Amino acid sequence: MSAAPAPEDPSAPPTRRERRRARMLAFQTLFEMDVSGHQPAVVLQRLSGEIHARPSVFSYARELVSGVIEHRRAIDERIARLAPAWPIDQMSAVDRNLLRLGMYETIHCSTTIPVGIAISDAVELAKLYGSESSSRFVNGVLGRASSELDGRSADDL
Repeated sequence: MSAAPAPEDPSAPPTRRERRRARMLAFQTLFEMDVSGHQPAVVLQRLSGEIHARPSVFSYARELVSGVIEHRRAIDERIARLAPAWPIDQMSAVDRNLLRLGMYETIHCSTTIPVGIAISDAVELAKLYGSESSSRFVNGVLGRASSELDGRSADDL
């Protein structure tokens, strides 16, 4: 007789794989919220249930969505400055929300999440959900944002 798996420790930090799943869940939530105007908490709860997200995945996705929403004005201003040829309201919803998510992690989570991993995962999501050029665009804008971080704190940005 095998032992039942130990329940997940809700205080344990998410693994790399769980953070990747959380980013996908957060992106899907932000995208639906942006395109349809649905409430983020409702969307996140529904999507989490559909994929049977572990508590750590749900928790990190909720943190990301909340952070993007809280800092959206500053994030959008930064995106507009770093990609002046592409007005944010004219970007594809995929690119816009991947940039918001990646920008939030790059600026506000850089002390806990390596910036390169946040950018890499945003680029991978762009390959999965975006157009043929989305991954290059997302990588370029987030790379420029990362370069600005050198020597400055998030409060300075």
